[in-house]
Amino acid sequence: MYARTATAALAAAALMGTGAFLMSGSDTRTPDRAMAGAGNVAAVTGISTVSARTTDAKRTAPVVFAHRGASAYAPENTLAAVDKADALGFDWVENDVQFTKDGVLVVVHDTDLRRTTDAEEVFPDRTSWAVKDFTAAEIARLDAGSWFGQQFAGTRVPTLKQYLDRVERNRQKLLLEIKSPEIYPGIEKETLRVLRQKGWLDRSHVKNRLVIQSFGADSVKKVHQLRPDVTTGFLGTPAVADLPSYAAFTDQINPSYRSVSADYVNAVHALKGAHGKKLRVNTWTVNDAASAQKVAGLGVDGIITNNPDVVREATG
Repeated sequence: MYARTATAALAAAALMGTGAFLMSGSDTRTPDRAMAGAGNVAAVTGISTVSARTTDAKRTAPVVFAHRGASAYAPENTLAAVDKADALGFDWVENDVQFTKDGVLVVVHDTDLRRTTDAEEVFPDRTSWAVKDFTAAEIARLDAGSWFGQQFAGTRVPTLKQYLDRVERNRQKLLLEIKSPEIYPGIEKETLRVLRQKGWLDRSHVKNRLVIQSFGADSVKKVHQLRPDVTTGFLGTPAVADLPSYAAFTDQINPSYRSVSADYVNAVHALKGAHGKKLRVNTWTVNDAASAQKVAGLGVDGIITNNPDVVREATG
């Protein structure tokens, strides 16, 4: 996952007690994968992956989230984008979920299918291309990759179940956004049902590998009410005076990077969230090195980006 520095150099660094420094520039990998890159330092030095993992508490670099997967390099919200994030060495992927006409959760960002699929060509007689007006079977016919590049022709819009299977296979972590909840009654309950069915609401996943977020405050509240153990995030920049009310039902305040300041980050960090821990700040969508360095300097906890490798290099 890291730059492939010579094994001997890494081993020496670990023996000198700088393992925490090496990990601080990483992407909070699971223990078995955190040591897989750079020649497997643990195998060389005898340092356990557990001891390496504990240094994460001392990290200063923000966690990097691959926005809609590594969407600068593969079609957004597809399994190809998940795999590209994995190939680049990133645990955390972000996605968006919506309802089909027949109540199936699919992973797609826009509420309209035209930008990222060939829905207009496949269904030329339709008067609406809204996700909610298509069945899951109809959406499964669409090409969700050709718009990005011909090498991705035939890529499909995944269901949430298919997406979870891929993230699980890659041993990654998920920042799941409930998209436009105001037009999808019951989407919170169904999202949790699918997560539970696929094994994502057990203690291990809930504690270490899952965050559910939304621009809808009521949606975040509903998730917290239904599953108080799940980590939640609110997408937006509430007024500082309103932050205590958000802290009652969320663990993260996740604003646009254009709206965030050091004072705002400090105001968020001064509060404890729904689980009694310091409220975190993950900012979006940062795609260049200069902006990544700027927001990292403001003290944000995480950066959501289409270009995770660029952000990692800039902040690492």
